[in-house]
Amino acid sequence: MLYNDRIMKPLLILAGFIDRLNAWVGKSVSWLVLAVVVVTFAVVVMRYGFQFGRIWIQESYLWMHAVVFMLGAAWTLQDGGHVCVDVLHRKLSPRAQSRINLLGVILLLVPTCTLILWISLPYVVTSWQLMEGSRQTGGIPAIFLLKSIIPLAALLLLLQGISMAIHNAARIMGLEDFPADCESKT
Repeated sequence: MLYNDRIMKPLLILAGFIDRLNAWVGKSVSWLVLAVVVVTFAVVVMRYGFQFGRIWIQESYLWMHAVVFMLGAAWTLQDGGHVCVDVLHRKLSPRAQSRINLLGVILLLVPTCTLILWISLPYVVTSWQLMEGSRQTGGIPAIFLLKSIIPLAALLLLLQGISMAIHNAARIMGLEDFPADCESKT
């Protein structure tokens, strides 16, 4: 058990850092939801109340919406907020749930995030090289910034998967307690 403690202690510290990072990013971008509501309301009032509109304002709330979903995904995963249809999972013991969660991270989440990173990086680099802007006249001239969120979101999800794997491995080894509601948490 001492060997497991020496290996797992630094890994659990890393997992805690990843959890705090994703919680901070998620809480930070969650404020954009309020901005989306305010900007959307302003667009509607300006358009129908004053017959005034700007493409860049309309695009801005779409961008904010995209940022919330992409950068908030890892925090949502950490908090157990993703859709989960588990007919069998909830009937299993917490240790069996941790084993399934560990396998899911290793076999599904990590490869998917790695693929998204691999595919999106050239896409984003090209966008930066072109200094790509909106296709709409009067739109936001820096779409390359929005596209940069794609690999960042995949990286944050990948990191959260690593954290989940560490926590589940520690639970399987008996080095970490199972959460009170283990079917919805990492």
